[in-house]
Amino acid sequence: MQEKLRIAVQKSGRLSEDSLRLLKECGIGVPNGNNQLKINAENFDAEILFLRDDDIPEYVQDGVADIGFVGENVVLEKNKATETVERLGYGKCRLSIALPKTRKKPAIKDLDGMKIATSYPFILNKWLKQNKIKADIHVISGSVEIAPRIGLADAICDLVSSGSTLFSNELYEFETILKSEAVLISGKKLSPVRKALLEKLLFRIRSVKKAKYNKYVMLNAPNKSIEKICAYLPGINSPTIVPLAKKDWSSVHSVISESDFWNVIENLKAAGAEGILIIPIEKMID
Repeated sequence: MQEKLRIAVQKSGRLSEDSLRLLKECGIGVPNGNNQLKINAENFDAEILFLRDDDIPEYVQDGVADIGFVGENVVLEKNKATETVERLGYGKCRLSIALPKTRKKPAIKDLDGMKIATSYPFILNKWLKQNKIKADIHVISGSVEIAPRIGLADAICDLVSSGSTLFSNELYEFETILKSEAVLISGKKLSPVRKALLEKLLFRIRSVKKAKYNKYVMLNAPNKSIEKICAYLPGINSPTIVPLAKKDWSSVHSVISESDFWNVIENLKAAGAEGILIIPIEKMID
């Protein structure tokens, strides 16, 4: 029987949709499983396991799943024997300590002696020790933000995305102790076949990620400006230059980083570029 890569994905929640979308962008079909917990992937030797996010690190450690898409916060909190093989760039959030609005913003050392409610005792305890703070950690599995209002805790430590939940519960974000995003984790005892499949998947994921962070640019320019324009367009190796029917003009094609986009465009315009076209890249293969 041919070995397949067993991929754990969050059954439901904030990372599930983005993880399945990434697999699709990698050319891996995930059929509608009608609430099945395990289904065979299409166009790739893999099977998808739909699990609770909190369970994924342990399943990967125990070899039930070979790899898993999961939040970095969960990986660090569960502290299982897994390896992070790729940061995925979505599902970004932060784990922060929040205080009631009625409490003036203290110094970090003033947390000493407070009672802090959290679903992340391992991460919080590690941070408190690093900062030499002795606080009472009260572990709550859900609705952490209500703890100060009912007198259960002086502060909370919870995931923050937009901050709207804190606001609605009359809390403010005091200190960020961890920045998190979705990651791909792997077990440490994959067979050679499954390691090879993982490398194929990582190649596809990195190609998709690289495409998202870059844009394809096409422009026209007088030949006398080409050298100056090319200085702003390093591309993958170097820009592509194609002569135009218009005398002494050329078309220049290249790739620019999303983070440098507007600065580059402004420089190109100033250097004499015209008719600039920006095109999204679906996949980018080195």
